[in-house]
Amino acid sequence: MGAISCTRQGGAPQAVFEHANQAFQHGELKASQHEARQAYERFRKSNPEWAWKFRILEAKAALSTEPSEDVLRLLKSEALPHDQPDVAIPVLMLIGIAHINLREFAEGERSLTDAAKLCSAHAVSGCGDVLQARGLLASQRNDSASAEQLYQLSLSFARAHGDTFLESTSLLNLGNESLSAAHYDEAIDRSEAAYEAAHTVGAKIVELIAQGNIGWAYYKLGDSDKALELFLEAEKLAGKQGDFVDQGAWLTDAGYVYLNTRNFGLAAQSFRRALELEQRVNSKEEIYNVQRALARLAVQTGDLNQASYYSEQSLNIARESGDHVNELYPKLVQGQVAAMRGDRARAREIVEGVEHDLKCPAFLKWEAEHSLARLDEDEKQAQAAEREYRAALATFESARSSVRHEDFQLSFLTNAVRIYDDYVHFLVTRGKIEEALRWADYSRARTLAEGLGLLSKDNHNRTGPPSLQPSEISRRAKGTLLFYWLGEKQSYLWAITPSITRLFPLPAGAEIDSLVQRYRKGLNGPEDVLSSSEDGGALYRTLVEPAKALLAREAKVFIIPDGSLNNLNFETLVVDQPKPYYWIEDADVVNASSLRVLAASFSRENARQSAGKRKRTPRLLLIGNSIAPGKEYPELPRAGEQMANVARHFPASQREVYQRDQANPSAYLAGNPETFSHIHFVAHGTASRLSPLDSAIVLSKSAVDTEPFKLYARDIVQHRLHAELVTISACYGAGSRAYSGEGLVGLAWAFLRAGAHNVIASLWEVTDASTEQLMDRFYDELDKGASPDAALRAAKLSLLHGSAFHNPFYWAPFQLYTGS
Repeated sequence: MGAISCTRQGGAPQAVFEHANQAFQHGELKASQHEARQAYERFRKSNPEWAWKFRILEAKAALSTEPSEDVLRLLKSEALPHDQPDVAIPVLMLIGIAHINLREFAEGERSLTDAAKLCSAHAVSGCGDVLQARGLLASQRNDSASAEQLYQLSLSFARAHGDTFLESTSLLNLGNESLSAAHYDEAIDRSEAAYEAAHTVGAKIVELIAQGNIGWAYYKLGDSDKALELFLEAEKLAGKQGDFVDQGAWLTDAGYVYLNTRNFGLAAQSFRRALELEQRVNSKEEIYNVQRALARLAVQTGDLNQASYYSEQSLNIARESGDHVNELYPKLVQGQVAAMRGDRARAREIVEGVEHDLKCPAFLKWEAEHSLARLDEDEKQAQAAEREYRAALATFESARSSVRHEDFQLSFLTNAVRIYDDYVHFLVTRGKIEEALRWADYSRARTLAEGLGLLSKDNHNRTGPPSLQPSEISRRAKGTLLFYWLGEKQSYLWAITPSITRLFPLPAGAEIDSLVQRYRKGLNGPEDVLSSSEDGGALYRTLVEPAKALLAREAKVFIIPDGSLNNLNFETLVVDQPKPYYWIEDADVVNASSLRVLAASFSRENARQSAGKRKRTPRLLLIGNSIAPGKEYPELPRAGEQMANVARHFPASQREVYQRDQANPSAYLAGNPETFSHIHFVAHGTASRLSPLDSAIVLSKSAVDTEPFKLYARDIVQHRLHAELVTISACYGAGSRAYSGEGLVGLAWAFLRAGAHNVIASLWEVTDASTEQLMDRFYDELDKGASPDAALRAAKLSLLHGSAFHNPFYWAPFQLYTGS
């Protein structure tokens, strides 16, 4: 308030305006609005031209804080000075935007056309905003091509006139257009550019919206964790700034994340608060969005009356504005409600109308096809249901093939998890056991398999995925395969041997998840879970015992996990009889991402043997015992001893060792890692849950301060490997996040993606002393000719049976993952 009282006492209008405009750009909307209103009153009689500029600024701020009707009354309270184009143009532009917000497109177009005519005769700075407003109108009318063109023109105008604020908003709107077109990775690129431009001029209001838009792109790419973090932060900032329109929008978006994770209470709370805020400012577009969301929530909770009410309310707004595409969303909800009420004829009519609509967006189309598949299934129309399931998956896979960045491909499959789940269940109930397995495996490790050349990224036709030969894979692997599927209502285990494939039904995924979470917590505690927890036994009885007859003692078992099982070491499961012991005593356990990736692994090995090629001379790349880059990553006390123990297993001529100041990322990246058969790291590791490819091995700082001291997963995948074994003797080497279908993504995934045959990595933080002992025994076993899986099992058993480190906390975090 001190700054406002100073302006009352004096000051040139330019200085007063700059102060109020800066407050607007910083997102201090109420303060900007208040200052502009006071200045308008002050200069209304003495300087009418400046008074109009303050009125325009007040209206700009009010668009996000007040009902659009009030903005129109404000701008129309005085006669428009047509002889002053630098005033008339922005006034007409704001009137146009207010009408657009009210879905009064014809009125908005008239105002913007008048503004454009003035711009054709008078080149004033406000003409860039007119281009942008016309782009907004085209976008709201779903004329994406015109909107894109107009936003590009406003961007060019901004850059030609050195208007960085307009540049940031033009990029912001281009990002919005990419979102509407479902080009989500492009939307992130554009929104991040908008954020950077806004940051250079302190335009926090644009930073805020860009941040939320980036969150929505991540949400649509299936990365709900990162999206929610961005939504909640944006909502908090919008609330502080009094920006009710955007605050409500981010609350709606956060509600969608809660809805998808079935947290219906938080979803309802977010949606209702959003509706309250949007109704306060009468933002028709955002009211439509939140009512549409409430309709979807009501469908999932079975409240059909509320679903009908909100779908009708949002449909009315879409119809009033002539927005045909926006009519499709509530219509689909109405079709789903009709199906739930038993009115299948009406349901089919509505949903087929959405599915066949020429303007139906891809993500709505696959949802409609999924709904029709469920409808056909309920009506016992198996062939029709099969066609619709295939159609839904083909539509989804086509959309996935357009995603450019591998980071985003990792999460995108999350969008189809319910379709795959329902289709797998449908096939199982029809007795098509191996067909269900083929589709289940097709949804696994897709980004990994495509990156390794095992699958075509464009394979999205309706004939389905390439064929599998599960028993042949088992024969080549010389082990039993346990393939898990955690479903919403029903889970499954396929047990595969060289002679037979059997299916076992399991409890719903949520029940298994709960057991896994409790057991993982127990494994990280000080007590030995063999005697202190019943969860290990319950998990064994649930996950392994059904297939016990197919598992010989000392058998090699390949686990292809799903969901939370990616974070579970099956070796620690407890066999109850006759006396409790860990399953590692019975089985040599190896982890694989999918049957297809496993098949490729053994095909490569068999091809080499058939060709009569001799095994290449082992070569070791050993990196670690680095100098602490800071307090966050202290030096590992026994890293030097572990390095020495590993190195002694390879002759000096067959090893490259980088430690202390030489142990930096460039030692790996520039050290020809593709020439080594064995690669071993002794260092700290980090796991990034929100961005797994930002997981990293922490090494020494380079002599060049600008170079990173972390070897990132995203850099690892860029260097093709031929290593038989990569060992990451670091915390969280396996990663901390399992993507739907892709499995656990982190450092281990990155090395497999780069081409490593086997990777050993840890699920949780481990102690230095126990790791040194484990790794020493592991390499001893390799020297004797043991395979990596057998050597790792022997090393673990040595700790379990003969040391102070018998607790699985010490030996169980390390797992072997097999790749290509």
